[in-house]
Amino acid sequence: MGRVPGPLTPDFSPWTFDDSASPEQREANDERVAALRADGHAVGEGCVVSALAEVDADTFALGDRSYVAAHAHVTDDVEIGADCSVNVAAAVRGRVTIGDGVRIGSRTSILGFDHAFDRVDVPVHRQGLTSRGITIGDDVWIGAHVVVLDGVTVGSHAVIGAGAVVTRDVPAYAVAVGNPARVVRDRRTGERPASREVPRRPDPDADRARRLERFAADVVAAIPGLVERASDGERYRDAPGAPPTVRAHCDAVELAALAGGVPACLSRDEHVARLAGLVGPTGLAPELGAAPAEPVGATSGDARRPVPDDAWPADPEGYHVLCVGYALDLLGAALPAVPGVGAAAGEVAARLAALPWRTNAWGAGATVDTVGTALTWAREAATPVPEGAREALVGWLVEHRDPVTGLWGAPHAGDGWREPVNGTYRLVRGTFAQWGTPLGLGRELTDTVLRHAASGVLDDARVTACDALDVVHLLRWARRCGAEGYRTDDVTDVARTVLDGVLDRWTPDGLAFAPAGPRTSPGGTASRVPEGVPSLQGTEMWLATAWYAADLLGRAGALGWTPRGIHAPDPRPAPVG
Repeated sequence: MGRVPGPLTPDFSPWTFDDSASPEQREANDERVAALRADGHAVGEGCVVSALAEVDADTFALGDRSYVAAHAHVTDDVEIGADCSVNVAAAVRGRVTIGDGVRIGSRTSILGFDHAFDRVDVPVHRQGLTSRGITIGDDVWIGAHVVVLDGVTVGSHAVIGAGAVVTRDVPAYAVAVGNPARVVRDRRTGERPASREVPRRPDPDADRARRLERFAADVVAAIPGLVERASDGERYRDAPGAPPTVRAHCDAVELAALAGGVPACLSRDEHVARLAGLVGPTGLAPELGAAPAEPVGATSGDARRPVPDDAWPADPEGYHVLCVGYALDLLGAALPAVPGVGAAAGEVAARLAALPWRTNAWGAGATVDTVGTALTWAREAATPVPEGAREALVGWLVEHRDPVTGLWGAPHAGDGWREPVNGTYRLVRGTFAQWGTPLGLGRELTDTVLRHAASGVLDDARVTACDALDVVHLLRWARRCGAEGYRTDDVTDVARTVLDGVLDRWTPDGLAFAPAGPRTSPGGTASRVPEGVPSLQGTEMWLATAWYAADLLGRAGALGWTPRGIHAPDPRPAPVG
């Protein structure tokens, strides 16, 4: 007497679907497949997706005659070929590409992502994710309770034994077992490998990692002295001979925080009082010695520059929204007043369109950086902003991003991609990156930034901290926007060039913002620093640049610290409204 299928047989044994499914179950499966296709996923013919499976992928492809069984979990970006099986309670997550004829056993996890955990002062769940991706060839059998970790490639016709933990590549036709998995024989010849251990590939960055560790220790030891030398006991100068500025005080706080303290000439409470005391009734901090701004209609006298309550401020006050806000945040305080940058939702698009995207993309991006950061401070201070203002800002930016370049703004004749790359960095820093929001077009952005980097902007004779930071920051963000694993060799070459430049130029007195010229600091301060002179701004930005370049190489952990304040890589909660 034949076995009578139970009501859940097609879900837990989908290979029996053709023989066991009822007409109602067939109709329900057709509806699930149609819904996946309607969501933009590529599902082939003759596929079975259990009603008890969770397919919550950004992109998902399932080849002909493949199935996903009950309690399977599929997320992120997964491509599965024809005649494949994802059996009961298996997880396929992250960026995963699977060939044809692959069998994935029950309760196996294929995890094409990982948690960052370099920092010990930030909870792991706030440090974001990384993804190198997993590739599995054709005709592979992966047994039950296997774990395949991010970055692994499994060759075609390989077999992975039950319970294995696969941490490194498995060759084609290999049989691999154990924890960590090791190759025990070749299916074609039956031969065992000469060594039970898969030979490790030489690490091209091993010496660089040792240099990084020495550099990290030297930085922490040098910071107290270079911060102290920048102070007259109350105020801070970017470099000797420069006037004291608001930004210099904030850079001093950020550098001291990186080394685990506060600038020693004042107590924490005195730093808070001085920085908070710079902030006027509009929430803006004027440059030292400049007339503060007040809203239109204020009666304090003509010496104060009137601004509308909801104006989008220009630098330097705009940049001070960032640096004063972050410095106070690092000191355990907050802006005493949040700038009134929230325009009504209906006005946001017009204001954004009026910014000089074609003639001054850096300035346009800097304005968006200020607005986004002010919205962040408003959220953390529970300060009301006009309803829909953030959504209008994000919507306009998404709509007006160049789909070919991944940038905002246009290149200049004679200056190439520098303006839009730098402006895009500022815009992204204050909005999408600051809020932990990936946005797509990662490959297009990578191509454009690499084209910009190849133009000579990173040459030792001309590179500035701003140019180098913008390149590595955007390449890192592009990875989170879908470019993980894309043009890896080119990205690695740029990261090595940038990082080696910082290591070569480091001195106990810090780092110069630029190798040549007198310059005016970005952010609009009046500080003019002679050629090649180390400064607080240069040091803070180059140290952040070194971290981002090291992170692109997977070596940020060797530093033992991460940027603090404005250039911190950890996102903050996105504002609402």
